[in-house]
Amino acid sequence: MTAGLAVRGGGAGQLTGTNPLFRLALRRDRIMLPVWVLVLTLMVVSGGSSIEQLYDTPAARAEVAASMSANSSLRSMYGPVFGDSIGGLVAWRFGVFAATLAAVMSLIIVIRHTREEEETGRQELLSSAMVGRRAPLTSALSTALVANALVTLFITGGLAAQGGTGALALGLAVGATGMLFATMAAIVAQLTESARLAKGMTGGVLGLAFLLRAAGDSGVNDGSSVLTWLSPIGWAENMRPYAGERWWVLLLFVAAIAAQAAAAYTLAGRRDIGMGFLPARPGPAEGRLATAGGLAWRLQRGTLLGWTAGFAVAGVVFGGMAEGAADLVGDNEQAKEIFARMGGQEGMTQAFLATMVGMLGMMAALYVVASILRLHGEETSQRAEPLLANRLGRLRWAAGHLVTAFGGVVAIMLVGGLGLAVGYGDEFGAVLGAALVQVPAIWLLGGLAVLLYGALPKAAPAAWGVVGACLLIGWIGPALDLPRSVMKLSPFGHLPKLPGTEMQWAPVLLLTATAVALTGAGLAALRRRDLLT
Repeated sequence: MTAGLAVRGGGAGQLTGTNPLFRLALRRDRIMLPVWVLVLTLMVVSGGSSIEQLYDTPAARAEVAASMSANSSLRSMYGPVFGDSIGGLVAWRFGVFAATLAAVMSLIIVIRHTREEEETGRQELLSSAMVGRRAPLTSALSTALVANALVTLFITGGLAAQGGTGALALGLAVGATGMLFATMAAIVAQLTESARLAKGMTGGVLGLAFLLRAAGDSGVNDGSSVLTWLSPIGWAENMRPYAGERWWVLLLFVAAIAAQAAAAYTLAGRRDIGMGFLPARPGPAEGRLATAGGLAWRLQRGTLLGWTAGFAVAGVVFGGMAEGAADLVGDNEQAKEIFARMGGQEGMTQAFLATMVGMLGMMAALYVVASILRLHGEETSQRAEPLLANRLGRLRWAAGHLVTAFGGVVAIMLVGGLGLAVGYGDEFGAVLGAALVQVPAIWLLGGLAVLLYGALPKAAPAAWGVVGACLLIGWIGPALDLPRSVMKLSPFGHLPKLPGTEMQWAPVLLLTATAVALTGAGLAALRRRDLLT
C-alpha cells in the first residue's frame, strides 16, 4: 500500500519536496542542533585557554607531552600526542572525544528524520503529497551536513589563534567523522524497522570504532597500528592537527562518505515506507511480555545492556589510568588545583578516581533521561494508547519503564565502579561506594524528566538540555574555576568527593528525597492529563 505513496516519478522527481522537508527538519531541531554544536565546540575551544594556563612554557608542554606519550592507558583514552604546542595538546586532549560526539550528534539527527518519521507514521502522511522517495533521506543528510559544517567552522575560528592550518585540520577531522557516521546511520535506517534498533546498531558500531582505536593506540605511540586505521576515529587523529597535517587522510573520509551515501540512496529506492530489509521478530505477548513491566524490560533491555557493557570497559580504562595521574600533572600546581576542585583534596590518585567516578555519573544521567523519555516516544507514536485502553492503568504502565530507568542506573554505576576498582587494583569497597553515591544526583535528573513528561509532555525533551548543562558545568567548570554558586546548580556539585573524603549523608538523602518528590509529582500529573495525539 505504501509503495504507491512513496514513488513520485524517477530521477530528479525522487528529490521532490527536499527543500520543505529540510526546512522542517531545521525547525524541529532549532533547539537540539544549536545545543549540540555549541557544547561540542565550546568543549574544544575552551581547552586552548585552559591548557595555556596549565602549561605556560614550551618546556612544561614538552614535558607533559612526553609523559603522556609514554603512558599506554592515557593513549588508549585520548590517543597519541603528535605535537607539544598548545594547539597540538588541544587536539590530543579533545580531538578523539569531539569526533566521537560529532558522530553521536550525526547519527541521532539522521535517524530522527528518517526511521523515526516512518515509525511514527508522519512520513507516510507527508509522502501522500508531492514528496519524492529519496527526499526524506536527502533532507536528513543535509541537516547533518549543516550541523557538522558549523562544528568545523566554529572549531576552526575558535582555535585560529593557535594556528589556522592546524585549527582547520582539527575542525575538518571532527566534521568529517560526523558525516561519515551520518551516512552510516542512513544505511542502518534503511535496514531496520525500528528507530530504537537503528540507534542501537549505530551506537554499537561507534563503540566498536572507539575500542579499535583505543586498542591500537595503547600498543604504539604514533597512531600507526592497524587497529587504529580500521577505525574512522583513528583516521581523525591521524590527520595530525598542529603536527604536520596529513591532508590526504581526508580522501579516506570522502571515499567512505560517498560510498555509504550511495548505498543508502540505493536501499532507499528499493523499499516501502515503514519497512526495512531486516524484518522485525514476530511473536505473541506471552509470559513476562504480557505484563507492563515485562514489555518495558523487553523494550529497554538492549539499551541497558549496552550501557552496562560500555561502563564496564570505561571503568577498567579509567582505573588503569589512576596510577599515572600523578605523572600526568607532574609539579603543575594549576593542574592539581583543577583535579582538587573536581575530585577533592586527598592526593592525586584519590582526586583522579573521584573525578572519573563523577564523569561516569554525569554520563549515566544521559541513560536515565533516555529511558524515561521512552514513555514520551511510546505515547507520541500511539503505541501506548491501545495498552491504556484496556484495564492497564497509567501508573502501572509508566512504572515498568521507571523501574528499568532508575534501577538500571544503579546497575550501570555498580558495574562502572567495579570496572574502575578492577582497573585500579585496590580499594574495591571505597571505589564502589563512590560510584553508588552518584546515584541520587542521577535520580534527581531522572525525576525532573518524569515531571516534565507528566506535566508538560511537549516540553519533555528539554530534559536533555538540563543534562547537557550539568555536563557542561561538571566538565568545564573546574577548569574555568567557576564560582561555587554556579557549580551548585548541578546536583553533582552537592555530592561528597569520594573516595578520599568523609561521607556526607545529608546532601545524598536530600537529593534522593527531591528525586522522589519530582517523580511523584510527575506521575500525579500524568494521571490527570490527556494523552498526546
